[in-house]
Amino acid sequence: MLGLAQRAGSVESGEFCTERAVKSGRAKLVFVAEDASPATRKNFRDMCDYYGVTIRTGPDMERMGRAIGRKTRASLAITDENFANAILKIAEEEEIGGSANGR
Repeated sequence: MLGLAQRAGSVESGEFCTERAVKSGRAKLVFVAEDASPATRKNFRDMCDYYGVTIRTGPDMERMGRAIGRKTRASLAITDENFANAILKIAEEEEIGGSANGR
């Protein structure tokens, strides 16, 4: 789904572009890589809390980058509401399915 959002022009990636999308009000959903530095994770968590943007921990930087056809990415923002909702729904289903399969 991230790849589709990227091709549709609904993804801002990289720390600078993600921050700009959040502060401008265009970001609907932010992902920060699980292996991003603690300072980067805290910065985006605080920023998203302040601006009222949903934030989730994504996969590692390499997988996040590959998902959108780039090299490593520590952060990315989804700027389309429909893509953000679809991605959140998929993430929730994977969490539910993952916890059920882990029993």
